[in-house]
Parts: sequence; C-alpha cells; structure tokens
Amino acid sequence: MAERTYISSGSPFEEQIGYSRAVVVGDMLFVSGCTGYDYKTGTLPDTIEEQTQQCLENIDAVLSKGGFDVRDIVRIRYILPDRRDFSAVWPLLRSWLDKDTLVTVRPAATMIQAGLMEEEMKIEIEVTAIRTPERGDGVYDYEDL
Repeated sequence: MAERTYISSGSPFEEQIGYSRAVVVGDMLFVSGCTGYDYKTGTLPDTIEEQTQQCLENIDAVLSKGGFDVRDIVRIRYILPDRRDFSAVWPLLRSWLDKDTLVTVRPAATMIQAGLMEEEMKIEIEVTAIRTPERGDGVYDYEDL
C-alpha cells in the first residue's frame, strides 16, 4: 500500500467525523470538501462571495502544507445548495485559477446542487491535485484532440 500523509486544518469536524482535510499519496493530493468556514476566527461569512474566498484560502493552505499549489489542480468539484448562486462566484474562481499568469490552469470541473451540512453554508469546494515536474500549459479545443 502506498504511503499516505494526512493533512489536518484543525477543524473539530475532522476528529468528530473521522476524516482528513487532505490526503497525499505519492504525487497526488486529495482535498476534502472545504466550506467558507474560517478556522482562525471560528466564523462563517454571510455572502456566497465571502464564503468562496474563504474556501479558496482554506484550499490554498492545504495545497501548501502538502507541497502543492493551484497549478497542480486537475479536478475540482463545486457543491452549492442553490445553483443560481454559482455565477456570482465565477470571477473569484477564475482569478484564483489564473493567479499565476505563466500557466493556464483549467481543471476538469463539476458543479453539483446539493444540501450542505449547515443551512448557512453556501458553497463547498473539493479538489484533486497531481504534482508534476513540468506543468502543461496548453489549452485545446475538441477539434484539436
């Protein structure tokens, strides 16, 4: 069995439920769904935009702890209780994925509409990352494949 490294965010839910914020296996990182909960202040912002920003900060912290960064993300899942809120956060998501202008990050993505653990939660984001020595930066249309 491949060696696993478990990463914790310090969330009490990880201990209570029995999971890890992320698991590193070889060159792969699997990040559990992150909500907009701010673990430093113990608060959940009110708006979808604020919660999304906090989700991205939470994910960045986990990526960094595992030795990865946004450029390594190959799969992303967005889970929202109300699909109509999704377009409000597209600019934040695009900016986050494009923060390194030298590399185009276009992970495979899925948006799912589903209830979240708390009524106040407006978004949850889950990612999978693969560390590669050379990151591809090509963007192809279906006709090119």
